[in-house]
Amino acid sequence: MERLLNIPFENPSDGELAELLASVRIFAVVGASAKPDRPSYGVMERLLTHGYHVVPVNPGQAGGSILGQQVYATIADVPAPVQVIDVFRSPEAALSVVDEAIAEKQRLGIKVIWMQLGVVNEIAAERAIAAGLTVVMDRCPKIELARLGLKPG
Repeated sequence: MERLLNIPFENPSDGELAELLASVRIFAVVGASAKPDRPSYGVMERLLTHGYHVVPVNPGQAGGSILGQQVYATIADVPAPVQVIDVFRSPEAALSVVDEAIAEKQRLGIKVIWMQLGVVNEIAAERAIAAGLTVVMDRCPKIELARLGLKPG
């Protein structure tokens, strides 16, 4: 697959991350798990305690709930609005998640693609940037909230 921009990817600065986390309120967590020992569960829990609305996305859990939040099968099934797509999938799967997010960008109001720790896919990042989305890659919002000293809102 060919790269679109051929420029090295850089995450937003700490100031930009803090501003981003202060300005968004709704995350869709793609790859959410109902198992408390899974990282996606802990991230959802932290986001909820920080006052964010969290929409879990997992086809195997669709129709159920995780942490009291209704689970949807795909991004296309999620009701609007959603500002951040938080990707808890393999780096290879991130590209299809980004493509689905781009397809739903207008309807949902998506502004950010956030790829979790270990999820690095430069082609997906470039596609998202080319579609006008902010991209955070190989970072965790739970960790960033603590590292940046952001308090629940």
